[in-house]
Amino acid sequence: MARFTPRSNRNRTQARPHRKTAPRTDARPESVVQAPRRADGARGSVPQVEITSASLSVKQLSELLDVDVARTVKQLMRRGMMANVNDVIDFETAVRVAQDLGFQVIRRKQQSTEKSRKPVQGENFVLRPPVVTVMGHVDHGKTTLLDTIRNTNVTAREAGAITQHIGAYQSVLGDRKITFLDTPGHRAFTAMRARGANATDIVVLVVAADDGVMPQTREAIDHANAAGVPIVVAINKIDKPEANVDRTKQLLTDAGLVIEEWGGDVVCVPLSAKTGAGVPELLENLFLVADVADLRADPTGSAEGIVIEARLDKLRGTLASLLVQRGTLRLGDSVVAGTTWGKVKAMFNDRGERITSADPSTPVEILGLSGVPLAGELFTVAADDKVARSVAEAHQQAAAPTPLSLSSLSSQIGEGQIKELSIVLKTDVQGSIEPIRSVIERLGNDEVKPKVVLAASGAVTENDILLAAAHKGIVIAFNAKAAPGAEQVAEQEGVAIQRYDIIYRLEEDIEAALKGMLKPTFVETLAGRAEVRAIFPGGKQGKVAGLLVREGRLWKGAWKVRVVRGGEVVSEPQITSIRRFKDTVNEVSAGLECGIGLLPFGDTQIGDIIELYRREKAT
Repeated sequence: MARFTPRSNRNRTQARPHRKTAPRTDARPESVVQAPRRADGARGSVPQVEITSASLSVKQLSELLDVDVARTVKQLMRRGMMANVNDVIDFETAVRVAQDLGFQVIRRKQQSTEKSRKPVQGENFVLRPPVVTVMGHVDHGKTTLLDTIRNTNVTAREAGAITQHIGAYQSVLGDRKITFLDTPGHRAFTAMRARGANATDIVVLVVAADDGVMPQTREAIDHANAAGVPIVVAINKIDKPEANVDRTKQLLTDAGLVIEEWGGDVVCVPLSAKTGAGVPELLENLFLVADVADLRADPTGSAEGIVIEARLDKLRGTLASLLVQRGTLRLGDSVVAGTTWGKVKAMFNDRGERITSADPSTPVEILGLSGVPLAGELFTVAADDKVARSVAEAHQQAAAPTPLSLSSLSSQIGEGQIKELSIVLKTDVQGSIEPIRSVIERLGNDEVKPKVVLAASGAVTENDILLAAAHKGIVIAFNAKAAPGAEQVAEQEGVAIQRYDIIYRLEEDIEAALKGMLKPTFVETLAGRAEVRAIFPGGKQGKVAGLLVREGRLWKGAWKVRVVRGGEVVSEPQITSIRRFKDTVNEVSAGLECGIGLLPFGDTQIGDIIELYRREKAT
């Protein structure tokens, strides 16, 4: 395995790809995007521009950059996209075009989709119900607690009502509402964050009083802290004889959660989900935490939010559970969720009742989308079906995200795009964590620093990958293997698992990445190897080498060719033709003889080895 320094792509002339036609609409999609604004100041002589829209028209982008529309259209053509003034382009395309035109882009796309925990001022902003996710170790009583809250609520409000599972539900305490996300554990919680959605305001950490802090409890704490979400601890199963509340509080302190009665800032409520004791106190404390956070949203205007879950029903089509975060979702609205779109034909609340509108923090299930969106996908309301379809098609045409590896993050650091290198560290043994963590955290400088968002021993899991994706970071596995399914999730999420077994190499690579100078690593793949048995005259084509294919196969194509003599490469020609007897063939497998033409043929001799290979950048 060797390392090479890639050439800069900035001045490289690109071949024109096949033409793609951008989706067109005659209406300005002002209801879908926020009006961009120019950033204050600029670094050096490079103008800065702030893009906040999920999508915008070519005309809007030109006005934002204060350039002629023709220049914008010309730049899009260079990227292989034929567009006119009214065509809609997505966020990533707009960023690339702005950079091509010499602007430094301040990315604010996610700002409009994440919950703000600071008080929001404005006459249209009103208090909204808090959104709560329940997490904890298996068999510690998460499901029982949710069922107790739900059943008490349904009985008090409407006896005999049918509760429909849509991935979330609302409870009422007095005249106030609270929304619970009923999602399967840490994976769903982190998957939403990995796609840019932060749906949760508060995490309820359920800890059994008889077991105490367990591995998944620590994992839940790490995920909640990484998301910056306040934690309320619910010490469950206090009705059991073997329950030890004081011991559980001590274990929580050891895990980094110091409760209020011990001088910390973490709310802790002992309860029994089985008997219901302490559950009202838990709800009251959740409202107190929400009041401190001053959670507000603007119910006016078009709705925005996230997809909680979605499925395909054989009779009714696509059913999507949505959580409204801003605005009001109404029956008949045109909705865009990722690459899917459609009109809201029917809308139901968590009790299965038909409703016509949904305010912020309200979970609903809708009918009418063209496909099944991903959980955690962001949704917005468009002006009409035409605009919604155009935006969804623009999302489909968006380029795939660049895989997150030390090399790719290093180049982003070098360009000043990121100021923090997020790392999920997994080791084979617990004793290796602190030495490696201390090595990582002492690296960096005032401009860019590493941040270990999770450090634990054991195999790399799917949750580790999702946590790294949520932080736009990487996974470092020090003598740690990947659990079944983790590699597949890493490929889907575009996250690299960097493996090391020597600590100084890990230190060198991270230090180089922080300096923006890390050279990418290339791995070599050998397709075939053949021995030159004879040299024949080839008429106008020059000489022909008679070969016996020893390994793999040979073919005429884009792979590289090299001639090896005595272990050293003497030339790197191209294969111009392959023949078996008098017939021209496409490829020759191991054990067969053939004749090949090389350009240039050079000093190829009998006994030389012909190898067909290629180099790929390792992630």
